Amino acid sequence: MHEMSVALAVVDQVEQAARSCGAVGVDSVRLDVGELAGVVPDALAFCFELACAGTVLEGAELITRSVPGTARCGACADVWDVGMPPQLICPACGNAAADLVSGRELRISEVRWADVEADAEAEADAAHVRIREPIPQES
Repeated sequence: MHEMSVALAVVDQVEQAARSCGAVGVDSVRLDVGELAGVVPDALAFCFELACAGTVLEGAELITRSVPGTARCGACADVWDVGMPPQLICPACGNAAADLVSGRELRISEVRWADVEADAEAEADAAHVRIREPIPQES
């Protein structure tokens, strides 16, 4: 399952970025995954959760965005969605010389750093919530 190696690589890259900017936590990671990249999103999500354990990404949400595969005909410049399995023959002119334009992506497109101050304030507010005492029974 190469999804684990992909998840580990994503965690490693985000950890490096976190160290360089002084972040102490990550809320979410957005990943663009091309439909031709050979990655199963559910398997990647499972592996991502395991890879995050014990890191600054622990508890982070993985958000994947599927990028459709598209091709461009070298002869007539038509662009089309290739689908799965990929249809690489131009639907407009029948030429087999197509260039893949998109669909092989595997890119971190966004990282949301944890807001430590807001988290600390929320915890402090939760600690100050009054709990109603039970009404004592009359004797």
